[in-house]
Amino acid sequence: MRPYADPVNPRWRDVAQAVGLVDADGAVRPTIFAEMSALAARTGAINLGQGFPDVDGPAHVIEAAVAALRSGHNQYPPGDGIPELREAVASHQSRHYGLDWDPGTEVLVTTGATEAIAAAVLAFARPGDEVVVIEPYYDSYAAVVALAGARLVTVGLVRDGASGAFGLDREALRAAFGPRTRLVLVNSPHNPTGTVLTVDDLTELARLATASGAVVVTDEVYEHLTFDGVAHVPIATLPGMAERTLTVSSAGKTLSFTGWKVGWVTGPADLVTAVRTVKQFLTYTSGAPLQPAVAVALDDADGRVGEYVRELAASLAARRDLLCVGLTAAGFDVVVPSGTYFVVADGAAFADDGARLCRELPERVGVVAVPVSAFCVAGSPTARALRSWVRFTFVKRVDVLQEAVSRLAGLR
Repeated sequence: MRPYADPVNPRWRDVAQAVGLVDADGAVRPTIFAEMSALAARTGAINLGQGFPDVDGPAHVIEAAVAALRSGHNQYPPGDGIPELREAVASHQSRHYGLDWDPGTEVLVTTGATEAIAAAVLAFARPGDEVVVIEPYYDSYAAVVALAGARLVTVGLVRDGASGAFGLDREALRAAFGPRTRLVLVNSPHNPTGTVLTVDDLTELARLATASGAVVVTDEVYEHLTFDGVAHVPIATLPGMAERTLTVSSAGKTLSFTGWKVGWVTGPADLVTAVRTVKQFLTYTSGAPLQPAVAVALDDADGRVGEYVRELAASLAARRDLLCVGLTAAGFDVVVPSGTYFVVADGAAFADDGARLCRELPERVGVVAVPVSAFCVAGSPTARALRSWVRFTFVKRVDVLQEAVSRLAGLR
């Protein structure tokens, strides 16, 4: 029997190449996240690489999921999500942002935000189209753009000389748009940098998207996790943008249930129909007993979830400060984030290559991080500028972060 041989340029290799998983000899390696997590397990290092909480979310929401399991919510739910959850999502968007969507035609429940983004890109981007993305970016963006056969066009975040914070390079942003621009994928609050885009940045993005006729897809999973009075502004709330924007979010980050994978997308009926058409042939549906629980959380009839989220954001801000102070004391150049679970820091004092530093840290001090280069196009100007930068998560218990800070002090 002849062994299987790949056809010329198979699509899966395009995906692996797009996310930087192909070695010079053509071998495919695991993602840096899998590599670092395995290294943490092998060495016993504290894993500040992957962004998942080590404490569960609200107990009454868990009990709502248990009740749904016991009351028979164990078969396929409707492909677009149970009505109660779609109504709760619509109510959430109206209550928080003044965005009014019809739960029957303008809300779609998905298997996490990742599926929503994948279905949106696959619905609208054709081979040869261009998708504008802020760099660094969540790695699934490049993968799904490659799956669609489209071209990833990145706009790098740059550091402001005065404040030290990251912001959009407006000149590069304008240059990124062209006649083949089909989609703009916007992530704010931003992973990995923790940047929250300003209204001015969003207004310029909106102007360019409108002028080019592009659809905007926004990844807003950290929408409620901002700090220091910084407000998250959905681009769909800007004048004329609701009609061309698909807004994506999920329960995972806000409620600290990242393994539940219950997400949603909202927007005009014609755009949501396009996403639904693709999504139904991906997972079709999932999370039967979890959807009712998330509906309970979003409805928040007694205010307990709202209180939980406010306390979570305040706690994350304090944990952010603990880690940032520790990283600075250890010798890193830190950019204090305005949101998310993450902080990025320049490790040039220890190595000029962040990937090499991350592979050394578990043995040197017993802490795991991930290189920011994993969120960039290999060889891009942004990847070169951030070559020595690494990302740490602070969504861990205070005692875990204190121990990590103590270990990182050993770098001095």
